[in-house]
Amino acid sequence: MGEETSEESKASIEKAIEAISSLISLSHSIKSFNIKWQLIRTKLEELYSGLAALSNLNSGFDPSLSILISAILISLKDTYDLATRCVNVSYSGKLLMQSDLDVMAGKFDRHTRNLSRIYSAGILSHGFAIVVSKPNGNACKDDMRFYIRDLLTRMKIGDLEMKKQALVKLNEAMEEDDRYVKIVTEISDMVSSLVGFLDSEMGIQEESAKAVFFISGFGSYRGVLIRSGVIGPLVRVLENGNGVAREASARCLMKLTENSENAWSVSAHGGVSALLKICSCSEFGGELVGASCGVLRNLVGVEEIKRYMTEEDDTVATFIKLIGSKEEIVQVNSIDLLLSMCCKDEQTREILVREGGIQELVSVLSDPNSLSSSKSKEVALRAIDNLCFGSAGCLNALMSCKFLDHLLNLLRNGEISVQESALKVTSRLCSLQEEVKRIMGDAGFMPELVKFLDAKSLDVREMASVALYCLISVPRNRKKFAQDDFNISHILQLLDHEDGSNVSSDSGNTKFLISILMSLTSCNSARRKIATSGYLKSIEKLAETEGSDAKKLVKKLSMNRFRSILSGIWHT
Repeated sequence: MGEETSEESKASIEKAIEAISSLISLSHSIKSFNIKWQLIRTKLEELYSGLAALSNLNSGFDPSLSILISAILISLKDTYDLATRCVNVSYSGKLLMQSDLDVMAGKFDRHTRNLSRIYSAGILSHGFAIVVSKPNGNACKDDMRFYIRDLLTRMKIGDLEMKKQALVKLNEAMEEDDRYVKIVTEISDMVSSLVGFLDSEMGIQEESAKAVFFISGFGSYRGVLIRSGVIGPLVRVLENGNGVAREASARCLMKLTENSENAWSVSAHGGVSALLKICSCSEFGGELVGASCGVLRNLVGVEEIKRYMTEEDDTVATFIKLIGSKEEIVQVNSIDLLLSMCCKDEQTREILVREGGIQELVSVLSDPNSLSSSKSKEVALRAIDNLCFGSAGCLNALMSCKFLDHLLNLLRNGEISVQESALKVTSRLCSLQEEVKRIMGDAGFMPELVKFLDAKSLDVREMASVALYCLISVPRNRKKFAQDDFNISHILQLLDHEDGSNVSSDSGNTKFLISILMSLTSCNSARRKIATSGYLKSIEKLAETEGSDAKKLVKKLSMNRFRSILSGIWHT
C-alpha cells in the first residue's frame, strides 16, 4: 500500500504542476482585472516552484502533504472556472468577481505558507537533489523571470540547505548575465528577502551577502537596496559574519557609501566602530581590511565622522601601519584614507608626521620594494603631492628620509604611469626655494628631465620643461647643465622645425623650450654652444612665428656673435 500511495501522491503533484502551468498561460489572455490576475499569477508561480521541488523526492509522502495537494487541486479548479468566465466576460458583476479573485489569491498564499511549514518541520525527507533548470542565454525575459521566482520560492519554503542552494544558483545567474540583476530588483519581495537572509545562518548569510554586493555593483539599483534597509544588516555581518560574508559586506558598503547620503546611516548602525575594529585587528585578511579602509575613506567625507575618527586613540597610527601591508588593496585604500583625513586638517597632518606616516609613504617608493605595486606607488606619490607641499613639517620629514633618491629612481626606472606621477611631484619640488633646486641639480634630475622633453604626452612635455626651467634658474645648475653637450643639442633638435621626425616641434611646447634656452644664455659656455651649434637659422625662423621670446633669444645670440667678430678683429 505504501508504494501505491507514493505513486498516487507523485501523480497528484504532477497534476497540480500541470494545472498551474495551464492556468498561468490562460491568465495571460484575460483582458479584465489585470492587477488581480497579476497577483494570482505571482502566487501561482511561487506555488509552482514549491511543488516542482517535490518531484525529485525519493521517500514516502506524509499524509499532511497529500491533504495539502488535494486542497491545491480544488483551488486550481475553482480558479480555472473564474479565468474562463473572465475570458468569456460571462460573470454577473465586477465587484463579485473582484471579491472571488481576492479569495483565490488568499488561498494560494495560504497553500504556499503551508507547504513552507511542511518543509520547515522536516516532515519531508531531503534525500534528493534540487535541480534548477536555468534558461539558456537566448531566453526571453518571461522565462528568466519565472526562473528567478522559482529560486525565490525555494528560498522561502525550503530548509537551510535548499535556501543556500537557491542563493548559490541566484548568484551564478547574476554573475553570468546582468539581465538577471534587473529582474531581481523588479520582483516584489526579492531584494527584501535577500536583505533578511543577512541575519540568517552563516551559509545563508554568506550567499546573501554575495548577492547584495553583486547588486550594489550597478549604480541604478543601489536605491533598491537602501530602501530595503540593507545597511543595518550589512553592519551586523561586519560584526558577526565569517570572513567571506564580512568581505562581501564591506565591499557592498564601499559601493553604497559612494553616495555620501548613506554615510550617516552606516554611522548610526555602529558601522564606524566595526570598520575600525577590522582595520586594527591583524587576524583579518587583506581583502577585508582593504575594503573596510575603502568604506572609511568614503565616510570621512562627512566632517563629523572624520572628527570622531581622528579623536579615537591610535586611529591614524593604525592606518599608517597598514601602508606597510603586502597587499595592494590595503596599501592603496589606507593611503587614500589618510589623505582624506589629513586634507585641510593641519592637526591630523601633525599626527601623521609624528607617527612616521611620511616615512611609510616614502617606503612604498623604495627600490627594491617588490611589495609595492605600480598603483601603490602612484597613490603614495599623489598623497605626497597633496600633503607635503602645504606643510613645512611634512616637507621637512619628506626631505629627511632620502625621498629625492627614490624619486629620481622612479623617473629613471619606473613604469610609465609611475614616471608621470613622479614627474608631477618633481615639478612641485622645482618650484621650492633655491636650496632644494641646487640639491636636485647635484642629484642628477636635469638629465632625466631632458629625456621627457620629447615624450608623447603634451602634459608630460610641459611638466618636464617647466621643471627644467626652474632648475636652471640657479646659476650653479645652469653651468652643470651646459657641461653636457647632449642637453643643449637635444633641446635645439626639438626646436628644429625642418626635422620631419620631430614630434615636439608643432606641439605647443616650443615656448617652454625657448624659455629654457633664454635662461641658458646667461651662462657664457651655454650661450657659445647655442650660437655655434648650427641651429641658429632654425631659431631665427622661429622668431618669425613664435613671438617676442624667440626674438629676444635671437637678439641675445646675435649680440654674442657680434662680440665674437669684434673680438676676432681686435686680436688681429
